This record gives sequence, structure tokens and C-alpha cells, in this order.
Amino acid sequence: MSPISILRFYSLHLFRFCLLLAGISSLALAQQGVIRGRIYNELTNEGLPFGTILLQETPYGTFTDSLGQFEIRGLKPGLYNLEARFTGFKVEVVYEVQVTNSKPYILEVGLKEEENTTDSVVIVASPFKLIEEAPLSLRTIGTSEIKRNPGGNRDISRVIQSLPGVASTPSFRNDILIRGGAPNENRFYIDGIETPNINHFATQGASGGPVGLINVDFIGEVDFYSGAFPANRGNALSSVFEFTQRPARDDRLGFTATLGASDLALTLEGPSGENSSFLFSARRSYLQLLFRVLALPFLPNYNDYQYKHKFKFGKRHELNIVSLGALDEFALNLEADSTPYQKYILGNLPVQTQWNYTIGANYKYFGDKGFWQVVASRNMINFDLQKNANNDETQTLLLDYTSQEIENKLRIERTARAAGFKWNYGINYEYAKFRIDQFNQNPLVGTIDFESELLLHKYGAFAQVSKYLFDERLILSAGTRFDGNSFSEAMQNPLQQFSPRLSASFGITPQLAANFNAGIYYQLPPYTVLGYRDTQSGALANTDITYIRNNHIVGGLAYTTENNSRISIEGYYKTYDNYPFLLRDSISLANLGGDFGVIGNEPAESTSQGRTYGLEVLLQQRLYRGFYGIVAYTLGWSEFQDKNGVYVPSSWDSRHIIALTMGKKLGRDWEIGAKWRFTTGSPYTPANVQLSSLRNVWDITGREIPNFSQLNTERIEAFHQLDIRVDKKWFFEKWSLNLFLDIQNVYFNIIPGPPILDVVKDENDRPLVDPNDPSRYQTRFLENDLGIFQPTVGIVVTY
Repeated sequence: MSPISILRFYSLHLFRFCLLLAGISSLALAQQGVIRGRIYNELTNEGLPFGTILLQETPYGTFTDSLGQFEIRGLKPGLYNLEARFTGFKVEVVYEVQVTNSKPYILEVGLKEEENTTDSVVIVASPFKLIEEAPLSLRTIGTSEIKRNPGGNRDISRVIQSLPGVASTPSFRNDILIRGGAPNENRFYIDGIETPNINHFATQGASGGPVGLINVDFIGEVDFYSGAFPANRGNALSSVFEFTQRPARDDRLGFTATLGASDLALTLEGPSGENSSFLFSARRSYLQLLFRVLALPFLPNYNDYQYKHKFKFGKRHELNIVSLGALDEFALNLEADSTPYQKYILGNLPVQTQWNYTIGANYKYFGDKGFWQVVASRNMINFDLQKNANNDETQTLLLDYTSQEIENKLRIERTARAAGFKWNYGINYEYAKFRIDQFNQNPLVGTIDFESELLLHKYGAFAQVSKYLFDERLILSAGTRFDGNSFSEAMQNPLQQFSPRLSASFGITPQLAANFNAGIYYQLPPYTVLGYRDTQSGALANTDITYIRNNHIVGGLAYTTENNSRISIEGYYKTYDNYPFLLRDSISLANLGGDFGVIGNEPAESTSQGRTYGLEVLLQQRLYRGFYGIVAYTLGWSEFQDKNGVYVPSSWDSRHIIALTMGKKLGRDWEIGAKWRFTTGSPYTPANVQLSSLRNVWDITGREIPNFSQLNTERIEAFHQLDIRVDKKWFFEKWSLNLFLDIQNVYFNIIPGPPILDVVKDENDRPLVDPNDPSRYQTRFLENDLGIFQPTVGIVVTY
């Protein structure tokens, strides 16, 4: 569809948006908001009595009571930075607390005790989060930053594209690509419970997809590690995400309704007892309706839920129960077949159904010196894909694929302080089951038809110790973990996966710090690789596969000002060993995962090597006098060996990445923001025209086969895009309303993507045989434009 047609389609919605702004502006009332909560010792959960609570740049403040609880009333709705102080503890600043009159804002702020001060000293903390284990490569993102991010669509996977080291693409997918790593190298935790998948329509063997699964209304903050991973977080090579969900309101039942770019979400929250509260949301997409109007040949439909229930049993016991899940259906729009591109898509895309869930419990026991944590969880994902010739179930079956991944996990860990040291140590166990039933026609090796079931025991242990030295000018942290599993003798011994790490931070001045980290990290290859069986013998085919090894070295400088801003520069160098090399396609698994479907289900060996390295610059201004902004630049290389052992650019080699994000809070509760992104064109592998055009090949695949002898020898053009967002909020006596207009790709920048190889067809849609070679079809290339103009009008109602 042309840009003009798209613009016309959205014009009515934009007009309605303007009418809403005009009609509601006279209805808003004068309001009073409330912030209440408690401050406590983060290790013992003891409330801190008579501490000081201040709202920056305002005259508002209060003291905590004997239990560490506080309440500030009479606030005008808006954003505030809250500062919590207690003698002998570091000051903690909570940024962008959104106050409304429809519900109190609930805060629980844990403070870090200072080991080397007298009782009269108050330690002023940096406005940017610093933990001993990761003094660099850590960014913290608040819920307001996620919601208002221009072009972010309330999706954390898109929001982090504003940060250094994170690649973005002009496609509609939101694969998480960190420091040149593949999208299967990231791990996600929600309230300490590992959640393997945070996207709808996920790629099996990777982690990407087009739409985020997590409801941003649940999020308190997100800690994003692009390096310096703590020892208690294993099986990650590129990043770790720690999602902390916010407390539910404790005064009464309330709800939030959100109508966004592609879905409708409803959230219910409130108390469930004197010492318990809950959050629950359900979401359903209407994307399939939009795609049908736009005459697209595929119709995605997704549904999800998210749940949190928190219980407190006295001051020493705390239990969080967390669950989320999704049902995704991918149908074909057989009526949209008027253009060559539509016919091409219909000819090769399978019908797909996918569902997944995670459920877990996190129990904490707080003692006098620290706390114990016991985390138990289960997650499962199911894939069903099917394709028949000409999309007719009575014709030849080309693909019938069913697969399940089930994991049951237990982790026990202890965090404590003793003699000036901070300790974290524990063990983890996991029982996993992988099942696959695969039938597909492969023109290169014939019919692939096998079933496989794999049972796997995984186990690990970890420990980390941290210490402040020289009046806190130096921070040292050393840790290690050991991992093993029952797949093979090579991986059974945890000593073979010895994973040490060391971090250091030295304060050159109170504002300037030099930071360093080095570590060795291991990750288990995808189940699709481990569970693949020889189609003849039925035996596991990849028994020599072992853990992927990644060596990190990161160093940098960070300068923090008194005005909530920071300038940092970091350099990184990463080397990969033992990456699975896929023998059928002669390509490293590290180059795959950016498309739909399944990767890794073929013969492989642990022989691939790679390296990524680069430089990152960040200038960040957190909310200060109504202004916020981020300037991020990344210069990076990502290279993996081809089948000849020569290092070539990987699929994630985005050489230059620039992201400029800024916003301003205006009067009368208006807010505007803009984000501009630039990225060097990413590499791609051209089509093998000679092989793809063979009739026996095309009749099965319906699409091109890449020419991996020319792996990533081509690049798309450099891409840049401007996104803008305008928010207007109204605060009424018992409810609030937020309307927003978000426009992606404001100036319609469209670039040519990798050309699509197609066959020439007659008026009856039958491929034409090449008159010079009857074994082949006549071929042509279709244009493949990347980038789309996408305006969105959104509504958020909170009661």
C-alpha cells in the first residue's frame, strides 16, 4: 500500500484525536494526588524510622514513621523525582513518579547501608543506579520512560533502541541485538523469575518477534545489563534484563484500560487481604483487522495475560507469585493475492499457532544480615506450523511441525553483608523436556521425517563477593559460576564451564569514575540443536555439541553531574568459541534468528568462532526541570567465521548506530517527545538463483535459497527514521485520561531491502518454465521496501 493510501487510512483517526482534545480540555478538575510507601534496609527488610522523603524541585516532603512508612498528600498530578534519605545509608532517588488523583502512587524503596560512615553522615548517591557487581554496562529504565518513548509502542524491546550498543532495523520485528550478538543470547527475569520469552510470534531457537508480551503498566523499572553479568544470572552471552513489577494499589480495586497501536489491554489491581495485593491484565489484538483493511497477505492475532500476587507474612517473609502467557495465531489472507508480492508471501508462509506460559513463585526470608531467596518456576512454549502446496489441504503436505519446550526451575540463593563484604551465593537446578515431531520436504536432502524427545537435567552453583575500599573510592567485585547438564559427558562436569568474572570501579573524583569488567560466560545451545535426530537411525545427531563460550572485556569512564545527567564512554571486546555451525547450510547459528520460524534443527558441530568489538558513547539527562534526553552513539563490528574459517561480517554488523531521544513537559499536562535513529545498513546474503530456480526446488520452498558461499557480502542502505509523540493528560476526581499521538517514520523514509527472488507466472498463476532450461522456472526480483509510516492514536483510562 502506498504512503498516500496509508495516510488516508489514518486521517479519520487523527481527526477524531483532535476532536477529543478539544472536547475534553474543559472538563478537567483541580486535583490532589498522593504518594505513600515505605523505606527499608534492602538486605533485612527492616523499616527505617524518621527518614526524610523529599520531592525534588518542590517544597513538598515528609518524615517516615516508626515503621519506615510515609505519605505525602495534596500533590498536583504530574511527574516528580522522589528522594529518600536516612542517616548511614545511601540516598536513593526514584525518578518520574507519576502522581494522579485516581489512585495513590505506592513506593517501596530499599536503601543500601553504608559500611564506613559515622552515624551523622548521609551518603549522596549517584542519580544513576550503581550496583557493586556491575559498575558499568548497566542502564535502568523507568516505567514513564517506556510509556512515553516515541515510536516505542509501549514495548521495552523497542525502547532500549535508544541506548548505546543496541541495534535497530527498519523491519517490523523488535529483535534484541546487543553489542553485535544474536537475538538468542539474551535472558529475561521478572521479579527474579526467569521468563524465556517476552515476545509474541517468537522464533524458536531465538528470542525475537514483532510485538512485546509484557504489559508496561505492570513495570516499576527495568535493569538492562549489556555486560558485567552478575554470577547469579547464567546462560547469557549478550544481555540480561531484570524486570521489577510495581506494587499494586492498596486502597481499593481499580482498573486501567489501554487502546494502543494494535491491541486493547485491561488491567485490574487492588488489595486481596490485609497484607496482600494483586495485579492482573488481559490483552487482545485487533492487528488482524488492520492487516485485512490494508490487504496484507497474512493475518496475525495475539492474546496474552499477566498476573502478580504479593503476600507479606510479617516483616521477615515475602512471597511473590508471577505468571504470564500468550496465544498467537498466524493465518493467511487468501483474498489478498492481487500483486506479485502478495502471491509470493502466500506461496511460502506457513499457517502457525503458538502458545506459551511462565508461572513461578519467589519467596524471601529476611534475617538480621541479609535474606534467603527461593525461586521455583515452570515455563512452556508450543509451536505448530503447517504448509500445503497452494495452501490447499487436499494437496501435497510440505511442512507439518510441532514442538514443545518445557522447563522446571529451582534456584536458592543468599544475599548478605558481613565484615564489610557483600556476599551472594547459591545453587540452581532445572529439569527440561524438549519434544519435536517434524515432517517437511527439503529439496536438498529429501524428506525429513522424525520425532524426538529429549530429557535434560541442568545444574549450577554461583558465588560473588563485593567490597568497598579506600573510603568508597574503589569498588571490587569477583564472582564465578559453574554449570553442567546431562546431555553428554562433555557437558556433565561443571568444572568444564568455569565462569569467572571481575569488576572494578575507581572514583577519580566524586563525579568521575573509571570502570572495568572481564568475564567468561557460557550458554547452552538451543534445544532445536540438542534434540535433532538422524532421520535414518533415529539417534541424536549432535552429541558432540557443547556450551557456547564468550569472553568479555569492557572498560570505560563515567561522569555524573549534579543535574541528573551523565556522560559515559565504554569500549568492549567479545570473543565467541564453540558456536554451533550448521552443516546442512554451512553457516554459523550466530547469523540466524532474525526471521520467523525455527532455527537450529539440523546437523551441527561446535566449531564456529566469532568476535564483536566497539565503542559506545552516552549522554543522558534524566528528568530535570521538565526536560529529559538521551544521545547515544555506537561504533561496532560483529564478525563470525564462514565455512572456510574466514571472518566475515555477521548478520548483526551494524557499524554506526546513532539514537537521539528527547522530550519536554509542557504546561497544562502536555508532553512532547521525539526520537531520531540512524544505522548503517546491515549485511545480507544474496539469493542462490541457480539453485532456487530449479523446478523441484521452488515447488517445495516457494522462496529463494540463500547463497551461503557469499555469506553477508551485500548490505542494505543506511536507514534513518524520525518518530514523534504528543501526550495530553486529564486528571478528574476519581479517574484520569491520557491521549497520545505517536507517529513512526514521520518523513516517510523508505529504503530498498534485499530483493526478493520470485518466479514469473502466467495469467493463471502457474510458474513459467525457462525455455532455455526446462528444469528451471523463469525468475525475477521483486522490490522489498523497508520502513513504514505508522501513526497511532492511543487512549489510557485509569480508575
